[in-house]
Amino acid sequence: MSIWSRKSVAAMRADAFAERPDRMPRSLGPLSLTAFGVGSTIGAGIFVLTGHVAATQAGPAVTLTFVVASLVCFLAGLCYAEFAAMVPVAGSAYSYTYATLGEIVAWIIGWCISLEYVFSASLVAISWSGYVTAALADIGMRLPAVLSGAPLKYDAAGHLSGSGSWIDLPATAVTLGCTALLMAGTRQSAWVNNLVVAAKVTALVIVVVIGAHYISPHNWRPFIPSNTGTFGSFGWSGLARGSAVVFFSYVGFDAVSCLAEESKNPQRTMPLALFASLSICTAVYVAVSLVITGMANYRELNVADPLYYALSSVHGHLVWVKFIVALVAGVGLISVVLLSLLGQVRILYAMSRDGLVPKVFCRTSGKHRTPYLATLLTGLFGALMAGLLPLDLLADLISIGTLLAFATVCIGIPILRRVAPEAKRPFRAPWVPVLPVAGAGCCVLLMFSLPGGTWIRLGLWLVIGLTIYFLYGYRHSRLRSMPVPTRLLSK
Repeated sequence: MSIWSRKSVAAMRADAFAERPDRMPRSLGPLSLTAFGVGSTIGAGIFVLTGHVAATQAGPAVTLTFVVASLVCFLAGLCYAEFAAMVPVAGSAYSYTYATLGEIVAWIIGWCISLEYVFSASLVAISWSGYVTAALADIGMRLPAVLSGAPLKYDAAGHLSGSGSWIDLPATAVTLGCTALLMAGTRQSAWVNNLVVAAKVTALVIVVVIGAHYISPHNWRPFIPSNTGTFGSFGWSGLARGSAVVFFSYVGFDAVSCLAEESKNPQRTMPLALFASLSICTAVYVAVSLVITGMANYRELNVADPLYYALSSVHGHLVWVKFIVALVAGVGLISVVLLSLLGQVRILYAMSRDGLVPKVFCRTSGKHRTPYLATLLTGLFGALMAGLLPLDLLADLISIGTLLAFATVCIGIPILRRVAPEAKRPFRAPWVPVLPVAGAGCCVLLMFSLPGGTWIRLGLWLVIGLTIYFLYGYRHSRLRSMPVPTRLLSK
């Protein structure tokens, strides 16, 4: 079989519904799935990247970057919904690509999603560390600088240099703690996440309602600052680049589809949860970004804790709101770390079941049948990245990996309509092929607005991934080991 061989829809549905010793239980309803989507989406995107993008790329128009990103995400979401209802398997974009563009492209997308999830967990852990460190400093408890920052940072020329710190210890610790919780089981993680999401959304609504009274309209002028002469530094090009960067904020949207194999009645609940989580998150993003850029000058918001900073700019009036934000950021960002790790584990689970990575990654154990080794290794790697790498490096890498995955899913819809026209589709994306082509095109345009260095790092990541594929995945592919008649059915 060639590296372009496709896995059939029938084979994927068999993976999703067949009874196997390593199958994870279907324990998630629409409320839990929506909470997972909101919990994994509302995180560093609003708590950290809002300030970074406002200060360096879009100014107060950071609000528009969230709108643009959400519209692109909606186009991709219609395609995701069709796939998730049709083949409710754990692999998300990786599995969908396996059915449409073949094994080698599926591997590339799975590898990119791994970049997306594990680095996302690390970035959010860094954000959590920033909020917790700032809150502790306010009450007189200062962590040593050498233990509260990454040893690497970007210098003024955009190059990596030493920071003087040893490790970001809080970021490492929270990643390891989330790993331990995930090893207890998906249902337990869902219960904790539901509570955290309710508290997080409530607190952000309070910030919007209270903060709106302290907005200074002059902070919004000019709403789209003039370009500085460099592409991506304010102006319309800054708006484009900012939209690509904050696209990371919607990475949790993909996490919902990773849980399709653990959802009850996925044909109905998956599309519902996807669009409900996208709608809630977009409304929160737009409202919060408007308020914080109205409370503080956008030039001052390039900090690890922009919400906390904006509230601090209103002297003496919002101490109690600051306390709520610190508490919710401290607890709420934990849920994002948790769900980013969970999504990564499910991708490895699906790839392992297909034979493209070692079988140990799909082994489940314990009362709750958790993929324990995949969870442990993912958590350890995420903790290492959180402790050593700077936030700026991770944000761009996550965005470009997410955009590539979303574009591929969009392209897959018209292809699957052609190769499997009779397959049952509980949800159908409208206006095919116009809508999928538009979604893929928007994703590609946002990718090209990212810095050249991000493309170089993506290229290096893909070289590593393809090396692993040809050394291991190509030789151990489950599809390749099928008898000849079965292979033909899978094409």
